[in-house]
Amino acid sequence: MTGSPFANPPVEPRRDRPRLPKDYGVPETEEGLLPWSWAVERLEAARNYWFSTTRPDGRPHAMPAWAVWLDGALYFEGSPETRRARNLAANPALTVHLESGDEVVILEGMSQETSPPTRALAERLAAAFTAKYAATHGYRPGPEQWDRGGLWVLRPRVAFAWKDFPTSMTRWRFPAP
Repeated sequence: MTGSPFANPPVEPRRDRPRLPKDYGVPETEEGLLPWSWAVERLEAARNYWFSTTRPDGRPHAMPAWAVWLDGALYFEGSPETRRARNLAANPALTVHLESGDEVVILEGMSQETSPPTRALAERLAAAFTAKYAATHGYRPGPEQWDRGGLWVLRPRVAFAWKDFPTSMTRWRFPAP
């Protein structure tokens, strides 16, 4: 593999309000919209991420897992035999929600298996996972961890967030890759 398809710097998404029924009280002005940096801070700091996939028979599946936010994308791992990975292999549509219901960040998009990553990306990911999870859980993956599969990436197409519902409700839309 020569170079990562994810090596370009992240593009700043377009920001606006999500469409909800008028009686929800979502402001019609831009006052109170959150900056993308607010969401990125939470994506980088989160310990656990809730992954929502769809089973082949159409039933939903939700499961928490570890991940790292790097270069404008969410990287996560797991055996190709997990329910999540099997669901994504059949239908790559993915929604990821952080743990908080008060400071909310939700990502939506299409996932992609990205194994094996380039050596440079693998080293950066191993360092990011180690920095995030070694002290509390002893997890220290090596760069070769994903040579045989099990590494996935989500580049969001749309994201939602709020900290003061409904006044700060914000939607970001990302350009098509």
